[in-house]
Amino acid sequence: MTHGTHPLHCNRRQLLALAAGAAASGPLAVLAQIPTSFATRPVRVVVPFAAGGATDVITRVLGERMAQRFGQSVVVDNKPGGGGVIAGEAVAKSAPDGLTALLGTTSTMLSNRYIFKKMPFDPLTDMTPLVRVCLAPIALVVTADVPAQNMQEFMAWIKAHKGKLSYGSYGIGSHGQLACSTLSEVAGADMAHVAYRGEAPMVADLLGGQVKIGMGSLLSLKAHIDSGKLRALAVTGPRRVPLLPDTPTFAEAGFKQDALSIVGWLAIAAPKGLPADVARQWAEAANSAVASREGMARIIAAGFIPVDDDTPAKFAQAWAQEGPIWGRLLQAAGVQPT
Repeated sequence: MTHGTHPLHCNRRQLLALAAGAAASGPLAVLAQIPTSFATRPVRVVVPFAAGGATDVITRVLGERMAQRFGQSVVVDNKPGGGGVIAGEAVAKSAPDGLTALLGTTSTMLSNRYIFKKMPFDPLTDMTPLVRVCLAPIALVVTADVPAQNMQEFMAWIKAHKGKLSYGSYGIGSHGQLACSTLSEVAGADMAHVAYRGEAPMVADLLGGQVKIGMGSLLSLKAHIDSGKLRALAVTGPRRVPLLPDTPTFAEAGFKQDALSIVGWLAIAAPKGLPADVARQWAEAANSAVASREGMARIIAAGFIPVDDDTPAKFAQAWAQEGPIWGRLLQAAGVQPT
């Protein structure tokens, strides 16, 4: 009896060959893809909105795929209210062990600190930025009876109607307000701001003709753009949105002011003090989930731009740079902290 092919007597080359063959098929193939994880029990992702909204749905889709990576289930914990402060505080005051994270928006992670006088935590200093999962541009729309077909015609139209027009946004301090306020200032149009409690009532008034100009998410506006009731003129951010490929960015249309160039995002953050290796695992899991067929499809359908190559370092840099910009924009728009 020879022992040359028995695993206990293989040489190093034979052992590596056997291991490679086993890893390529059967259960070992799965095990070989799963890194050592920090997740010793279910992972909780807190969402600052009610169940059923775009952020919640995207979180659940990504959570299913991240669970495979972590080797633990991912539980979505909806904590709406307080402009996102309730959810943010719950995460900021959790243990920095990687088992609790926030999937929130630019508002809940950045601009809230400039909107509220007193917050129970500071997003910029009490949280660890992990990764952005998508960019969240908004679109400028006008009603079908507005004669402007592009941004140049729009600016000429609002200038010619100085002091007679109003625009709608989904709330005081919203990106829509900041962008339209900038356009009004550039054109010298003196437009009035109509702040709605969310996008649904704003869209209802656009369709009813109470306002002729508005800015909001593509998720809320796309069906009405497709029907011809609203016309999209431009979108914020650095590149066109997959859901509206024929609509230019403001920069392409010649407008490069901060309020029109900057873009919101959906992103994941954890409590301050999260170990770097755990932050890296979160980023890798999120990037992989976004890159999946289901992740990409859901994000694009919601009117967002998928981001599947972010890192904690890149996100931290963007977070630090963009915070003061949102602060300046809010101040310029006359938004007073409450």
